[in-house]
Amino acid sequence: MSVSTSISPVSREGRSPLLSDTALLIYIALATVILHLIIGNRYGFQRDELATLEDARHLAWGYPAYPPVTPFFGRISLELFGTSIRGFRFFAGVAQAIAVVLTGLMAREMGARRGAQLVAAIAAVPFCLGGGYEMQYVAFDCLAWVSTAYCVVRLLVSENPRWWVGIGAGIGFGMLCKYTMGFFVLGIVAGVLLTDARRYLKSKWLWIGVGLSILIWLPNVLWQAQHNFISLDFLSHIHARDIRQGRTTYFLPQQLELTGLRFPLAVAGLYFCFSRDGKRFRMIGWMFVATLLLFTVARGRWYYMGPAYPMLYAAGAVWGEGWLATMQPRRAMAVRWAVWAALVFEVVFTTVFWLPLAPLNSRWWAITNEVQGDFREQLGWRELVQEVARIRDTLTPQERAHLGIIGTNYGEAGAVNLYGPEYGLPRAISGVNSFWYRGYGDPPPQTVIILGLSRKYMDESFESCRLAGHTPNPYGVKNEETEDHPDIWVCGPPKDGWPKFWEDFRYYG
Repeated sequence: MSVSTSISPVSREGRSPLLSDTALLIYIALATVILHLIIGNRYGFQRDELATLEDARHLAWGYPAYPPVTPFFGRISLELFGTSIRGFRFFAGVAQAIAVVLTGLMAREMGARRGAQLVAAIAAVPFCLGGGYEMQYVAFDCLAWVSTAYCVVRLLVSENPRWWVGIGAGIGFGMLCKYTMGFFVLGIVAGVLLTDARRYLKSKWLWIGVGLSILIWLPNVLWQAQHNFISLDFLSHIHARDIRQGRTTYFLPQQLELTGLRFPLAVAGLYFCFSRDGKRFRMIGWMFVATLLLFTVARGRWYYMGPAYPMLYAAGAVWGEGWLATMQPRRAMAVRWAVWAALVFEVVFTTVFWLPLAPLNSRWWAITNEVQGDFREQLGWRELVQEVARIRDTLTPQERAHLGIIGTNYGEAGAVNLYGPEYGLPRAISGVNSFWYRGYGDPPPQTVIILGLSRKYMDESFESCRLAGHTPNPYGVKNEETEDHPDIWVCGPPKDGWPKFWEDFRYYG
């Protein structure tokens, strides 16, 4: 399914390394990294990134909201690039770019020539762009799924059971990225049990792979055990919230939104895996189907399936290449151009509406905020911290002597801890997620500036609260801070004392 003419193995071997199939895949991936670097400093840190940045300063084998890989790469970014937005997001873009290369390589292993390899890789680019422009676990989760699928393809093509070691490593890494890897693991189990891959159950290499995956994941499991498996509580709370807010209602229809014009390619890939010609890759088909069914039953969010599509794009490109070979040349060329036009449109659409390009408050900006709401949550953090500093400056010397700042959500607390040192502010405290573990300081604050709590809660919990300011809105953009948390308060200490208050102040978000 490619515009270019198929290349024979002999001519491929004689090609310059700079123009080889692998080189072209790397160029595509490199282009996505460069694009992220060019526009990566627009707007500001997103709310979730502020939480990751703060966790990156406190490395651990686990956190309530996610496993350790994303904060780990965040810490490397901080060490290399400081608090540069581009630098902080760098490894997320690189992770997604590697997934693009692996998608093309999967197509090659399945039998695709140059054109079909490029089709598969380009089909993976939109999710790469959308999932790699922010420093979040989506990028590393995708890399883990795609690398695991690549090892499965190598296993099926080579029939070398040693590839189970690579599969195990991919699974272990994935469990350190995002726990949804567990659904993909069940998909792999289904793929083994429902195909002739069952023969590997007798292979020591499969069980070595299983052992390796557990060994890699083990530090996080031990951390969870030491913290009463806190992530189970967190995930239960977040999942209930998602269901309550309707975020899981349209999981299956939203797969069309996730794949867009690439949906026929994914369907072709699934068909190929279950067809006679693709019988060798039937395990891939069952991996996808089982994972999709599990997420449907569990009511997952729509983008959870995103990392599963690259293996279908690879298979679909192989099927398309064979299908085009049966057509008349002119008709085949027309189909090739139509496919490339659709892929280019998808890349352009993603770039225009899922990357931070639109001028603030333009019509373009309004449309992007209808498509997705991340950008508006990147604005106003420095201005919020400046307002907190202004309020601090209005306090008496006695009030400033033992001052604390409470951020109700991780965006507020993370912003204060990021920008606050410039204004001489103390580090923020919060009861949300991993912030709660870091406590309220010693000595405990006697005066607190509070962002985001309701007046009723503060009157019940704190001494002598007064309204001191408002969340600034210099861009005129409505977001969570300006709409839901507009007031900033100054209060005395908790009425029941800090230990009792802190015990009850823990929550998830």
